[in-house]
Amino acid sequence: MEAKIENGKLKIEIPVKEPAKPSKSGKTLLLASTGGNQPTDLHVGKQRVYVGLTAYYYPENQQD
Repeated sequence: MEAKIENGKLKIEIPVKEPAKPSKSGKTLLLASTGGNQPTDLHVGKQRVYVGLTAYYYPENQQD
């Protein structure tokens, strides 16, 4: 995962899982995840910034 601040925006780059994998519950398909809160190289003052990200979608046979 790569995180940076550009033009006042936090930009996060993370690899996409292809093919998407079922979540632990099996209700959604996992597109990308940090696998929990992960430290970045970014700091606010002296405090390190952490990112926790999960991108998922519902399979076609389920409705939103």
